[in-house]
Amino acid sequence: MQTPVLRKGVVALLASASLLLTACSSDDGRAAGGDGSTPPASATSAPTASASPPADLPPAKGSVEVVKTLTDGLASPWGLAAVPGGDLLVASRDEATITRIDGESGKKTLLGSVPGVAPAGEGGLLGLAVAPTFGADHLIYAYFTTESDNRIARLQYDEEKPAGQQLGAPDTILRGIPKGSIHNGGRIAFGPDRMLYAGTGETGDTGLSQDKSSLSGKILRMTPDGEPVHGNPEADSLVYSYGHRNVQGLAWDSGKRLWAAEFGQNTWDELNLIEPGKNYGWPDAEGKEEKSGFVDPVAQWETSEASPSGIAYAEGSVWMAGLRGERLWRIPLTGKADGEPLAAPQAFLEGKYGRLRTVLAAGGDKLWLVTSNTDGRGTVKSGDDRILLLKVR
Repeated sequence: MQTPVLRKGVVALLASASLLLTACSSDDGRAAGGDGSTPPASATSAPTASASPPADLPPAKGSVEVVKTLTDGLASPWGLAAVPGGDLLVASRDEATITRIDGESGKKTLLGSVPGVAPAGEGGLLGLAVAPTFGADHLIYAYFTTESDNRIARLQYDEEKPAGQQLGAPDTILRGIPKGSIHNGGRIAFGPDRMLYAGTGETGDTGLSQDKSSLSGKILRMTPDGEPVHGNPEADSLVYSYGHRNVQGLAWDSGKRLWAAEFGQNTWDELNLIEPGKNYGWPDAEGKEEKSGFVDPVAQWETSEASPSGIAYAEGSVWMAGLRGERLWRIPLTGKADGEPLAAPQAFLEGKYGRLRTVLAAGGDKLWLVTSNTDGRGTVKSGDDRILLLKVR
């Protein structure tokens, strides 16, 4: 009979096709378009997480090599985003400016100022994100503090105009995120589903984290126009997860799972594996407390060792920048559904560059790392602040 042979042939063809698709995917698990953007995805569903571990696990112990200082002399850098071609955009929290950094030479070009920003305390011009459609529309998204709230706006970038005049007027897509002198959140990123995610803080009003009608102490998921995504945990709500204190880092792994870093209060800082609709405990739980109804963090640190800010995924690990901790943490992943790390977190660059604010995947085994010593809380050294290129394993 020929049937068993045919079945084996079909299985082999399907396996080959699967391997081919995998080989054409980018490092973060997304199939890249010609401009580096992700392909269209349904706006009604969040990224589908992989339940099986990757075939090649990272080593238990990693390494970090500083390849070069790309640029220095930056004032209160906060948000960082890459544009197609390899250049970077960096936001100055206190000066409310966006600057383009040549990804090879480090040359700085001022795009312009973002009007309406009111820097104070931990507020100002914070996270940046580049639209997945940047090659066609040149839209930059920014999260910033005004006199009345935190908001997200998009600005069109025109590099043909003179330096300092290359940003269009802000088009606000979301306003009314509560503001405070502390805990304004601020990290934004486009996910594998091409939706925009934002991490917010509870502004010091701890009750807002458990209030699902408030935008504070949450991770939000929205369309590029700032509208709720059908398929979010609750219809017509931007809230994707809640019970957060001050979300500072967002990144997706190769299985399209969302990870978030956030400040604890006095005891534990956290790295969380985010699931839609779940409650991450604040202010009723801090760190791993195993309380019913709350999701425990995958990893936790004493606040003196971390005070985490940006995170990125590369080479099978989550990389987490530490402010007060003044170090870069590596958390190797197994790909297990519960997010269990492969080994204990490992610290690098401890105290060498001061406070570390933002880390961004640069492709393959490379990361961009931004220092944060000119933010009023660090010890300023000659050349601060700077962007470093790292080679990691």
